[in-house]
Amino acid sequence: MIIDMKDQKWIALFSQSGSEIALIAEALGRWPDEIITNRTPGDIHTLNPAIATERITYLSKTPTAEEYLEALGEEPALITLHGWLRIIPEAVIQQHPDIINGHPGALSIQEGILKGMNPQEKAYRMNLTVSGCVLHKVTVGVDEGPVLEERLVEIKDLSLDGVYKTLHETSVSLWVSFLKGEVV
Repeated sequence: MIIDMKDQKWIALFSQSGSEIALIAEALGRWPDEIITNRTPGDIHTLNPAIATERITYLSKTPTAEEYLEALGEEPALITLHGWLRIIPEAVIQQHPDIINGHPGALSIQEGILKGMNPQEKAYRMNLTVSGCVLHKVTVGVDEGPVLEERLVEIKDLSLDGVYKTLHETSVSLWVSFLKGEVV
């Protein structure tokens, strides 16, 4: 999948602090056209300071297909997920088939043992020497869509905080390369 960000509307979704989006935007020199979260406006103090200054659309904690479709609109867009901790309904995927998720766990390792929640902690607890990050197309199955890019990194001898930090940095770098259209 080749991305040309120049004339592409970009919508980014997050459920956590938004720090990944802020770092990617800084590296690209471009903010997403729309930022969507399932946090609440009362959580603004917990968001990355740079993202907290941007216009954010707030959805419910577990959005319905209708809420997603209204927020995403009908216009074609590059839709990226950054720590979006929700399953996207099939009706949304049918309307927007090129949604891309960033996942901080190498899906090629041990038959996908790092799918789902907390892959960083899983990798650490399993004493893996290598993990990584992937970008994959979103399907109705959790972390089951076709992998577009994967980057492996050594995590041997890292603390749990070190694993989180390394995979976060790897994810940002992977996204930036991908969104610039560079071969990873």
